[in-house]
Amino acid sequence: MDFSVLTIFPELINPFSNLGIIGRSIERDLISVSAINIRDFAKGKHKVTDDRPYGGGCGMVMKPEPLAAAIKAAKKKNPSAITIHLTPQGRPFNQKLAHELLDNKGLILICGRYEGVDERITHNFIDDEISIGDYVLTGGEIAALVIIDAVTRLIPGSLGGIDSADKDSFEDDLLEHGHYTRPKSFMGDEVPEVLLSGNHAEIEKWRLETSLIRTFLKRPDLLKKRQLNTQEINILKKWRSDLKKLTHA
Repeated sequence: MDFSVLTIFPELINPFSNLGIIGRSIERDLISVSAINIRDFAKGKHKVTDDRPYGGGCGMVMKPEPLAAAIKAAKKKNPSAITIHLTPQGRPFNQKLAHELLDNKGLILICGRYEGVDERITHNFIDDEISIGDYVLTGGEIAALVIIDAVTRLIPGSLGGIDSADKDSFEDDLLEHGHYTRPKSFMGDEVPEVLLSGNHAEIEKWRLETSLIRTFLKRPDLLKKRQLNTQEINILKKWRSDLKKLTHA
């Protein structure tokens, strides 16, 4: 997977590429990450990439000429890559969309600044628009890093374990179960005995139940979307029975 980030601040992108899972994935030739400086395609002594909006109003707008030239350069490098504008107006980014993006051979991620980009760029050069949340950032660089990280985790070989990504929160609309490590006792709080039992069937049962509990308490909206299997339905029925006993006690 090739990630090309179009930005006026490439120094925000380059250090990220050397660390952790992203750095290891680059070393293993699973991905490539390049930051393309939009200013390199701007004309004039000062390499201006923004201008006042027609019609008046506050703020500045990214000029179409340098951005279009930067996109064309990225497309020349990877013609099959799709071009994504990172904007609050885009469709919400989630785990399902991360899987969808993984089906592409490359992503060209446009990091907007100021009040946004010239609308003619959106009409003529953009394949998709994505938002990482209902809030406004100074620029799209952080959003680009979020997408690179989330998509890279799904590439086989990027993580330590074969099924590590499959166990993450939001896969199959469940939050992940709790995790424990040494020491066995911390501030009087003990590791659940089942995790020390060596009984893998019981451990998996415990993990599923605590995953369901977490999702029910923290993100019940996810459970509404999930197709529950027989084991999960039986767990929920047991909860209902236990709650009835408690309310009648």
